[in-house]
This record gives sequence, structure tokens and C-alpha cells, in this order.
Amino acid sequence: MAFMEQPPAGKVLLDDTVPLTAVIEASQSLHSHTEYIIRVQRGISMENSWQIVRRYSDFDLLNSSLQISALSLPLPPKKLIGNMDREFIAERQKGLQNYLNVLTANHILSNCELVKKFLDPNNYSVNYTEIALQHVSMFFRSEPKWEVVEPLKDIGWRIRKRYFLMKSKNQPKERLMLSWADFGPDKYLSDKDFQCAVKLLPSCSHPYIYKITFATANESSALVIRPFNEKGTLKDLIYKVLPFLKKYCNPKKFKTNTRGFPYGHLHSSNVVLDGDTCRLLDLENSLLGLPSFYRSYFSQFRKINTLEGVDVHCFGHLLYEMTYGRPPDSIPVDGFPPGPSASVVAVLESLLSCEALKNGMPAMPTKLKEALKAAKECIEKRLTEEQKLIHQHRRLTRAQSHHGSEEEKKKRKILARKAHVTALNPEITAVVTVAFLFCLAGSGASSPMTSPSSPTPPSTAGVSTIPPPPPAPPLHPQMDGALHPDPSPADSASREALLSSIQNFQKGALKKADTCDYSVPRIS
Repeated sequence: MAFMEQPPAGKVLLDDTVPLTAVIEASQSLHSHTEYIIRVQRGISMENSWQIVRRYSDFDLLNSSLQISALSLPLPPKKLIGNMDREFIAERQKGLQNYLNVLTANHILSNCELVKKFLDPNNYSVNYTEIALQHVSMFFRSEPKWEVVEPLKDIGWRIRKRYFLMKSKNQPKERLMLSWADFGPDKYLSDKDFQCAVKLLPSCSHPYIYKITFATANESSALVIRPFNEKGTLKDLIYKVLPFLKKYCNPKKFKTNTRGFPYGHLHSSNVVLDGDTCRLLDLENSLLGLPSFYRSYFSQFRKINTLEGVDVHCFGHLLYEMTYGRPPDSIPVDGFPPGPSASVVAVLESLLSCEALKNGMPAMPTKLKEALKAAKECIEKRLTEEQKLIHQHRRLTRAQSHHGSEEEKKKRKILARKAHVTALNPEITAVVTVAFLFCLAGSGASSPMTSPSSPTPPSTAGVSTIPPPPPAPPLHPQMDGALHPDPSPADSASREALLSSIQNFQKGALKKADTCDYSVPRIS
């Protein structure tokens, strides 16, 4: 980490998979016992080291706790008389050093919480089960439908990941398993992106992924709930035992009969057999930034520098374990025993042999990858262009269909008439309107309408009361690009009077005329 750089909030920077080495530097004899000064180092940096002091009784207590593994660990025997002699102390120191070498060289024991606490008490002295239970309780304050039944202490190898047996209050008979974990050192997603990814986990549906029922996260950890599998994982089927150390440290050969192989992101404990189908567990580990179980192996080989290569290498471990019923003693593997199939052994040689690890994992050639990527982009580009053309054609078709409908045709005709009338000379429009009103008045009255603003026409005997319509005024010649001349003041005044009389016209004020109908014959 750079100088003055703040560590990410809630992120555990300590990588638990980095191997520890222990060397007994000296011993000191006290009145009744001897203490051994041990230098422990994490990784390859000498700066990342510290000293611890342990007595023989501490070694004996650790060895008693590790007996569940059924391994024969070379702890020097006890001696009641003469245990303070200098030669005996020197000999015992050699035996204890050999014992530490065996513990740190065993991949499973070196990642065990008991060994971690023995060698690094400052970082592994807390009770992670209680911490996990506190976080789970905080999570479920807003989700009251879940209930914790009991912790599952014999599941999993990760120190900072804990499992609990759960049940839903809506379906109390259904058994569920909850896994809780802190964020790991490889967590690089932003909080927003991480929350979105976690919310999508329950919706991931794939025939080779074990279903996730519920997933949520806060600023420092996450939990996932999935159905509880009574049969356990693929590793349980291989070793036929239940406790963690016992089922992984002293395996018995077991032939698996599966039709598929899981991906190698972690190990066979992340695989569940459901009939003839292998389903993957712990899909959330990569989101949480948790390191791989086999990280201490592939970190030694520079050719395994991609996630694809890591998955292929982990798959080699899984295939070896499924083939021979035990993990490989060391990596690379010098020789492979005869397997159930020659093709399987050939695959193992291409993954775990010394030559394979020097040259890199089998992968698709780079040029072929680039060619396939370019072809993929071209396919997607053509598909996008075709979709764009189809969308434009649909819009054009809808517009043409709408434009050609009868309703739209009627609307256009009405608008055209209005535009035509509006385009006529205003004087002609006024004259036509007056003539129309006079016709209406003549059809129901004997005299033309009058208004205060218009003079009353003189009456003439023997002549029809309906005056003829006034002649149309002459049209002004229209020149190209010229406007109509402004009307004279007299014409404007008469036009205003005419428009005023039109506006004040009231049909209800007309008098009813008495008519004599002579068309019907009368009988006297």
C-alpha cells in the first residue's frame, strides 16, 4: 500500500492463503520448563515476520487438537525425567522444528484455524463464529422471516467464513444453509456495483449452478442463503466422512462416477452432486474478493497469470482428486499412477506436470482468440444494424398506415378547406358571410334584419322585401411577389359596421311572419 493511502473500508487486506513458515531460533530454560523462541514469516518478505514463544506443552495441546485428522504427526515424545538436560533440549528442538515443517508443508493443515492461531495469535485470536452471528443478526433486523437454527462448525475451510443452519418462518420444514464472509483482499468492485451484483445472485438460473435463495451485503460483509444439501459436497462423497480435518487429511480411495466436471475456481468442496449433474457452490466468492484455495500453488508459476489459467489449474487438482481419491502430494506432479482411463491421465499430465506448469495452462491461441473476438464483434454489429433497419421500417409502416386512414383523410380535407377559406381575400369572405346571413333571414322573416349600426333599407311596394345580394367587388390583380394595397378609410368604416351588425345578429329577435298558404284546396 502506498504511503498515506487509506485502506478500503470493510476490506480485509490480510490474505489467509499466504503460507506461513516457522523456524525455532533459540531456546531458553527457566526453573521448571523450557521455552522455544520461534520466528514466523508470512510469504517471502523478511519484513513480514514476528517472534512467538512456545513451550512443549503448547505443542502437545496443538497436536491433540489435530488428531482428528488421523495423520501421524512427528511430535517428539514426552520425557518426565531429564527433560532439562542441554542435549535433550537440543534434540527436542530439532524434533519440534521437523514437526513445524510438516504442519506448514501440509496444504490443509497450514490453512487450519488451529495452526493459524498457534503461529499468528495476533491476527487469529478472535471468535469468528460470534462475529458472524452478530452480523447475521444485524442483517435480519430488516428481514424477520429468517431464523438461525444453529452454527455449522464442521463445514468449510475458510477462517473468516462461517455457516449456519437456517429456516424460513414461511416454510419451517425446509432446511437452508447460510454462509457469511468478510470482504477479501481481491474485492475491487465499487459498493454500488457490488450491491447490484449481489442482488442478481438469486436470479442466476443455470443447470450447473446451485440455486441461491437469498443474498444481501453491507459495507464490510455479505451473506448468502441456499438450500441445505444433506449428502454434502463432492469432497464428502470422495472421502466418505464428515468432520473437516478428518475428511480432507487422510482420504480413502473412492471412484466417482460423474458425467461432468465442475469449474476449478476453488476445489471439490464447491461442487454438489444432484443426481448426475454437478452444480457449483460459492459463486459469490469472486465478488467478495476471497482468494482461491489453491492460490499458494499457482502463485509460484508465472505462466498461470490469468483467471482462465487459474481455473484450468484448479480443475487439474479437482480431476486428480476425483481420479485417485486424494489430492496430489506436491505440485508439480512428477509421476502419475495408472488411472481408470489413459485419456484422463493424459489430461492430468497436461495440467499438473512440470512441463505444463512451465509452459502455461492449455488455452486457446491468442491469434485465434482475437479472430474469434473480431468475428463476434462483426456478428453483433450486423445484428445491431439489422435491428435498426427493422425498427425504422416499423415506424415508417405505422406512419403510412396512420396517414392513409379514412379519419386522417377527413381531417386533412377539413384543414384544406379552412386553409383555402383563410387564404381568400378578407373582403370576399365578409361579402359571402353577409349574403349567407341574408339568406337565413329571408327564409324565416318578411323584412331584412336591422341593427343599430346599419341603415334600414327603404321599402318599395310590389317589390320583394329581400334585396338582391350586392355585387362582388372587383378583384385586385395580383402581381408576382406584390401585396394587396391597403383599403381606403371609407371602406374600412363600412366593413367595421358590417362586421358589427353580423356580430350583434340574434336569430331569436326575428318576428314570425303570417303566411297564407293557397297550395291546399279549401272546401266551403
